[in-house]
Amino acid sequence: MFIAVCYDIPDNRRRTKMSNILKGYGTRVQRSVFECDISPEHLGKLRQRLEKLLTEGDGLRYYVLCSDCLKKMEVAAGPPVTRTQPYYAV
Repeated sequence: MFIAVCYDIPDNRRRTKMSNILKGYGTRVQRSVFECDISPEHLGKLRQRLEKLLTEGDGLRYYVLCSDCLKKMEVAAGPPVTRTQPYYAV
């Protein structure tokens, strides 16, 4: 499955931790947005790891994109859409 993970974390330390976790699951396309080509099992593990970091006032969103949506994606600038299975951090 292909998802975009977007976060808004005001605390530098927790934001860096979140970014480091996501680097093991996908491709950073903006400062706080990652695209992940991920299995449902790994998504569950990712969600668990990320959501442990959250406190009040934080934002975290998962956008699951269907195959039809992926065909319609356009990139005007920045890295291309990556559809390969990345390594998963343990």
